[in-house]
Order: sequence, then structure tokens, then C-alpha cells
Amino acid sequence: MPKSSRAGLFRILCLINLLYFLCLSPSLAEHTRRWRQSTYEEFLKGAAHGVAVRSDGRLELAPKFTLLADADASYLWSVRLDPKGTLYAAGGSPAKVFRFDSNGKPAVVFDSTDLSAQAIAFDSKGTLYVGTSPDGKVYRISASGEKSVFFDPKTKYIWDLAFSPDGTLYVATGDKGQVFAVAPDGKGELFYSSDEAHIRVLAFGSDGNLIAGTEPSGRILRISRSSSKTSGKDTKDSAAAKTEGFVLYETSKREVTSLAVATDGTIYVSAIGEKQRAGQAPSAVFSTPQGTTAITTGGVITSGQPQPQQPFVPFPSLLSSSIYRISSDGAPEELWSSREDVVYALGLASDGRLLAGTGNSGALLAIDGHGVFAHLAKSGSAQITGIARNSTGKVFLCTANPGKVYSVGPDYEAEGTFESRSFDAQLFSRWGRLEWWNPPSPDGAKSSARSNEPRVEFFVRSGNTEDPGREWSRWFGPYSKSGIATEAPSARFVQWKAVIHDGRPGDGIDWVSLAYLPRNVAPVIDGIALQDPGVRAQGQAGISSGQPTPVTLRMPPAPNVSGVVITQSSTPPRFEQPPQGTQQKGYQSVLWTAHDDNDDEMRYAVYFRGENEREWKLLKDNLDQKFHSWDTTTLSDGAYYLKIVATDAPSNPPALALKTERESERFEVDNTPPVIEQLEAIVAVTRGGSPAFVSVIVKFAARDAASNIERAQYSVDGGDWTLVAPSSRISDAPEERYEITLSGPMPGEHTIAVRAYDRFENVGSAKTTFTVPPAKP
Repeated sequence: MPKSSRAGLFRILCLINLLYFLCLSPSLAEHTRRWRQSTYEEFLKGAAHGVAVRSDGRLELAPKFTLLADADASYLWSVRLDPKGTLYAAGGSPAKVFRFDSNGKPAVVFDSTDLSAQAIAFDSKGTLYVGTSPDGKVYRISASGEKSVFFDPKTKYIWDLAFSPDGTLYVATGDKGQVFAVAPDGKGELFYSSDEAHIRVLAFGSDGNLIAGTEPSGRILRISRSSSKTSGKDTKDSAAAKTEGFVLYETSKREVTSLAVATDGTIYVSAIGEKQRAGQAPSAVFSTPQGTTAITTGGVITSGQPQPQQPFVPFPSLLSSSIYRISSDGAPEELWSSREDVVYALGLASDGRLLAGTGNSGALLAIDGHGVFAHLAKSGSAQITGIARNSTGKVFLCTANPGKVYSVGPDYEAEGTFESRSFDAQLFSRWGRLEWWNPPSPDGAKSSARSNEPRVEFFVRSGNTEDPGREWSRWFGPYSKSGIATEAPSARFVQWKAVIHDGRPGDGIDWVSLAYLPRNVAPVIDGIALQDPGVRAQGQAGISSGQPTPVTLRMPPAPNVSGVVITQSSTPPRFEQPPQGTQQKGYQSVLWTAHDDNDDEMRYAVYFRGENEREWKLLKDNLDQKFHSWDTTTLSDGAYYLKIVATDAPSNPPALALKTERESERFEVDNTPPVIEQLEAIVAVTRGGSPAFVSVIVKFAARDAASNIERAQYSVDGGDWTLVAPSSRISDAPEERYEITLSGPMPGEHTIAVRAYDRFENVGSAKTTFTVPPAKP
């Protein structure tokens, strides 16, 4: 062969070898795993400071969230701004209204012996009005701080107050479900009386009509002035005949807790609680934080009388909640729902997103027009109960348990940090490269002030306790480029921290992935189950029609898995079909269970040795199933032991592969049938009668060299086999003796056959003949 041809062939062989090893590399890297976080549920388990967690699985900078004041109240129900932009908040108990100066310092401007200041409102001149509950009144607070009763609705609850542009104050009440209209001089009239027990919240639509939310049917009503009275119209009150109520939407929930109306006329609604089904006994009240005394399930009017009051539940822990959007043309849709967070307050941010204050985690959510929501921050209180916004776009929140006031935005945090939850690799692991993806900033360029600094930096630390603390390593980093190897020391637990700089909306992180290599540990064989002799275990594919009778296999103990093992996403879980058992003489079967904490692929080998032997002999190698059956006729009779060896070699390089082994209990092989000995038939004729009585006594012995005699049978002249008991009455010995008496056989020659079975269903047989003489006259 020419030299050039040999060189070309050599290059081809090298290329083939390279491709071969490249194909092998995934299996050699089987242990390398990745802890990846990319969903809302996963990110929510971490700790965010100035970082919002979005429902589409993204971390981004959040608006500034600042504690303004810690009011001297357990609950704050309502937060409002007067025409000058001064902040007020109302709550209890007892009833109080606070005014906050520019530094957030509170001053009490109203108090009373009532249980709660439930709602506040300001007229165009900035005069403060306060509604109290229960059995409350509407108070007017003068500029000098003097309070006076402005309106007494003579009803139990005042839930909300709202001023119309013409200066009329509308008062929402319960437990008769009425709205009152109060003129500037304090003269009030019944504006609307509903079929509901409570008018919970009020707002004005873009058309100027009053919008109301109710309980217990969870309705959104549009209440407007009638163009004219309709004679004979069935109304609860003649004054109410001047108005008309129209149900814009009946939610699937029980109680409407808040309303927000956008500039384009869109109405946002929050509602909580499940409705009472027909025929269902009255249940405890589903009340929002705006109530501090009992409200009835209400509501439900029977024969003009309210049902008995139920115990007050101020903050029910388990309530479903939904947010609905009603477009300007009246079309409703559910925008958001939860069985964990309960929405108590709604508001609108300057960027057009809907804000929702929740309990009982005290979280603030922002929801865009597509239903994508962001978890902006946690207040530290149990419930966010009120939301208001000033002319500059700053949002104010009030809370309950305890009562505090916060400001939100409109500026974003200059820097936000997010600490992931601690991750348990289950095994001592080496930490590899940290990767993440942060899309480019929406503005397309970095600000000039920090143009040379990274927008996102990461840190990593590790430890061997579940909760991070002083005993963990220090934070290693910062890492500003995705794919850089981390320096955290090997350990069982790990945690990452992200820092987002520069305060620009939209800067964020879509996913984070950390590679790690768990220390390889040997497989564990949990148990071995030897089957009865004569049982064959087969996979589903080996079973076909016409097979012997199926047998229930004796199963080994379940694997004792030490913990949840994180598997590579590229390795799908392997489903193992359990074997099926059938009766097949001469076969022995063994089943075992095993697990590997690395979730490695395993192979098995089965060895055997005789009871008096030292060396193990290979019976079967390279098994991927956890059972084996074999024909024992290839072995001599006697006692044996099995050894199962498991290896994780398919998932590890040869130098790192580990194996384990476990021995079975003692079992026996016996393929030699019993021997029938001393078979004889003795004919006995008893005379003295007419005719004489004839009987036959059959005697024999059965002996087995390896196991006990299990049972014996006899048959006369080819008839059915009949079971016979040994002389000892119990078949439990290697040799048993039998005696059979046959009474009154017919004259002539007869054949008697006997057979005996050992424990392994080996059968030995023999026969003899006897003659019964004819009867003599």
C-alpha cells in the first residue's frame, strides 16, 4: 500500500475513534446534574429584597417599597389622600383615623368609642368624613379637628364611602344591603335597596354611574337614576324607585372585597369565598378585614327576615379568591385566581398594571393586561387592606396585623437582591458552573452612570446543614458572566444569590442553573426473595398463551431510598415491568430489589455455590432486570446459596464504578424422584360366612435421598388416584411407610399402582398385581 494511502487510512481511523468517544461522553458524564430554577413556584421559595417574582418565571427589579409608619392600631382598613395629597388611614380598634406628615409621622385626627373606623372619604374642599362600625355613623371632621355626626343611616354596618363630582356622599351599608345618598347639608335619603345583605364597596364608572359590590351573591351592580318613575313597580322603598340597579356580573365567589376603575372604563373586581349551595346549612361568615364584628351569612333573606348571625371570622385562613376584569362594553373575564392568597384591596399603578393587596401573607401583586402577575414585595403584616395613589404615581398601602403604612414606587430600587432557597443534593457534591439568562434591558443600553458595571452579579455558598447559617461557607463571587465555574467548597447543600443593579425596569433573570457532581456511592441491594421450587419468573414478553398456570411471586422488600434524587432532565425515568410467575417443574427463581442514590443505571450478576463449597460460580451476568430463573436440572441435588452483585458501571467511568453484593438464604435443589420400596399386596379371605369376605392389604415404603416425602397416592386397575396417609399420619420425613386396605375386591387379577411426591414435585412410582380367588359355594 502506498505511504499516502496508509496516512489517509490512519486519519480515517482516528476520526472514527474520536466520534466513538464523543458518542460515549454522555454516559460517562451521567453523574453530572443541574439544579435549575425557572418557575414562579420555585423562585417564590427564595427571599427577595427589591426584586419582583413574576408568574411567568422571571426575576426583575421591583418598585421601591418603603415603610412609612407603624400606626398605633392593630388594623388599618382604609387609606386615602386628601385633595392636597396628605395621607390618611383609618382603622381600629377602637376607631381611629391617622394623618401622616411628610416624614410619615402619624397624628390621630379622629377617635371614638366605636369598634372601627371602617371607611374615610374627602369632599372637594378636603373635609374628612369617617364611617364607623358596627351600629356606626358617618362623622364630619372640621378643619379644627372637631367631629360631629353628619349622617346616621340607622343600620348596623357602614362599609364604604364615596363622593360623586356633585358633592353627594354615597354610603354603602349592611345588613339590609342599602346605599344612601347624603347631600352636602347632611340630609340623606335611601338611594338604592338591593336584594343582597351587604353593599360592600363603592366606585364610580367612567359614565358617572355608581358601581357597587355585594355579599353574599358576589355581584357587581351598576346603580343609576331612573329617567322616570314606573307606576306599580315593586320596590322596597318609594325613594329607591328613583334608581335602577343592573347586575353587570355575578361572580362565582361570595363577597366582593374591592373595586378599581381604569380610565378606559374597565372595572376590576376582587372577590373571595365560596357561595352557599341551595339547601346547605348557613356557614360562618366570609368577611374581609374591613369588618371587625359579626356579619351574617347575611344575608340570606327568608320570608323577609335575615338568618341568625354566624360567628365573625375576621381573617379566614382558607378562602379561594379571584380577580375579574369587566371591559367597558360589559364583557367579564377572570384575570387571576388563587386558593392560597386572598385579595382584600385593589388599585392601579402609574404604569397601568393592576395592584392587588393580599392576605394572609401580606404580599403585593401587580397584574398586567395579559394576566401575568408579579409578586412585588411582602409587607411584614398579615394583610394588605387598602391601596391609594397620588398624582406623582406613588402608591400607598395600609395593612392589618399589625397596622402599618407603606409607599411603593414610582421609582425602582437602585439594587435588588434575591437569595434562592437552599438546595439539597442529597449527597456530598462538587459544585460546577453557574449559568443564567438575563435578556437585554428594554432601553437597549446601559445608563451612563454605570455603563462599565455588570447589570447582574451572582454569588454562591455551600454547607452541610439544611438552613444556611454561620457554619456555611462564605459567599463566593461575584460572577458576572454566565458559565463561570464556582468556587464554593464541596458539600451537600448549596445556595445562590443574585444582585440586580442600576434600577432599570425590565432588568431581570429568566432562569438559573448550577451544575453539580454528586459523589458516587455504591448501589444497595435491599432484599432477595427466593421463590418456591418449580416456579419460573419471566418478563411480560416471555409469557405467551398456553403457558402453565400463573403463580403469585414472593416479592422482596421495597427499596429503602435515602432521599429524593435529582435526575438529569435528559435521562427519562425507566419503567420496569414486574415479572410474572408460572409453574414449571425443575425451575428455580430469585427476585431482588436494589437502588442507587445517584440514580445510576445498574447491571446485575448472579453467582451460586454449594453448601460445602468455597468458590462462587457465575450463573448469569449482565442482567438489567431484577430477577432470574434457571433450570436446576443442570445442578446436582443438594443445598446452595446465591449471591447477587450490583454495579453502577453503565453510568460511571471504569475507575469510578462501584458495586455491592448480597447473599441469599439457603435453598435446595432436588431433581431425583423418590424410590418406592417393599411394595406388596396380601389377599386375605375371612371364612365363617356365606360367601367368604375378601380383603387386600397393600404395603409399601417411599424414600427420598434429598428431601421429605410430601404425599402418596394409589390407583386400582387404572382408576382415579386416591390420596393415602402415611402410618405416622404426618408426611414430614425422608422415608414414609404406607398401608392400604382394599375391601371386597371382585374375583380375578388386579393391578395396584402407587406413587410418591417429594417437596420438589419429583414423583416415583411402582406397581404390583394380586389375584382374588373366586368365591366357593
